[in-house]
Amino acid sequence: MTEHDDTLYLAHIDATAALIERTALLRGRAEFDRDFELRDATMYRLQTLAESTQRVAASFKEAHPEIPWDDIAGFRNRAVHGYLTIDLDIVWDIVERDVSPLAECARLELDHRRQLERPGRDLGLGL
Repeated sequence: MTEHDDTLYLAHIDATAALIERTALLRGRAEFDRDFELRDATMYRLQTLAESTQRVAASFKEAHPEIPWDDIAGFRNRAVHGYLTIDLDIVWDIVERDVSPLAECARLELDHRRQLERPGRDLGLGL
């Protein structure tokens, strides 16, 4: 896995999390429970977000032990293979509590990489 590949997946995580926050989280749990299309879109977004987490480099995951990488992979497998018995309370907990920290982790890494790419960046040498 190259750093470029990681950047693609981190950007996907960030963008997908923002979509989840703007749709499901903004509309709330009651609307999530009532609206099949919202629920379906949220599940799809969570699945693709989780898939992207599986594609980032192991070194990135190791540098961020605060993110429950194994739990994310487990959720993705459950959502894809056990979709008829998925517990919506668990899904909503993920939307409310887990998406934002994951997005923040990806966003900070993306910002860090952008800083490193800027020509003439301040290297802290006091020059």
